[in-house]
Amino acid sequence: MADVEKEVAKEAEDEEQAQAAEAKKAETPDQTEGDEASEGKSAEQESDGIKQEAAEDESEADQEEDTEPDEGAEEPVGEDAGNGKESKASWAERMAAKKQAKQEKKLDPLKERIAELEDRTKRQLAEFENFRKRSEKEKQAMFEVGAKSVIEKILPVIDNFERGLATVPEDKKDDAFVDGMNKVYRQMLTELDNIGVKPIEAVGREFDPKFHNAVMQVASEEYEAGTVAQELQKGYTYRDSVVRHSMVAVVSE
Repeated sequence: MADVEKEVAKEAEDEEQAQAAEAKKAETPDQTEGDEASEGKSAEQESDGIKQEAAEDESEADQEEDTEPDEGAEEPVGEDAGNGKESKASWAERMAAKKQAKQEKKLDPLKERIAELEDRTKRQLAEFENFRKRSEKEKQAMFEVGAKSVIEKILPVIDNFERGLATVPEDKKDDAFVDGMNKVYRQMLTELDNIGVKPIEAVGREFDPKFHNAVMQVASEEYEAGTVAQELQKGYTYRDSVVRHSMVAVVSE
């Protein structure tokens, strides 16, 4: 009997607690709705944040695709390798190097053409310089040939002056006419010497076929064998080249 009464009392107490809870809930409907709205707003903000993060991730992925380094680029080392990212300065340098390589590749044909033209110009300048030097040598040679030809024609006049002055008697050498001829003769020798015409030394020198032309042999006690004892016709040189050989007599052995 006592147990029955306890159970009835417990059920009544439970029912009263349930009614109290319902009453309390009815009294604060606005707070519940506010909580629900707050929860909905938080859910919406969370959704917007997720969408924004997704958009940022997608933007970063597109940017990485646009600025993706070449396959042959060097892999970062040290701290950059651990982070998995490259510094902006390093990437900018590689981009600048790549751009410069492309520009140089475009300029290669122009550089080849410029090098070809420079080589051609240098060759033409070298050929012109060789032509100029060759022309100068030919001109000089022609001048010397012409000068020798004139000198060869003057030398007989010098020979005649010497023969004529050699035949003047001793008592006539002081005459005005002889003195005048002697002065003309010396003046001609001076002018020839000024242009490079020199007489060849012969008497007392060892015979040299480059300068002497032996026409006879003579015996001599004064000179040794092979030495020029007498000069029959004087020889001359012009600028170290022989214009006329000396005609000489050589001492016999």
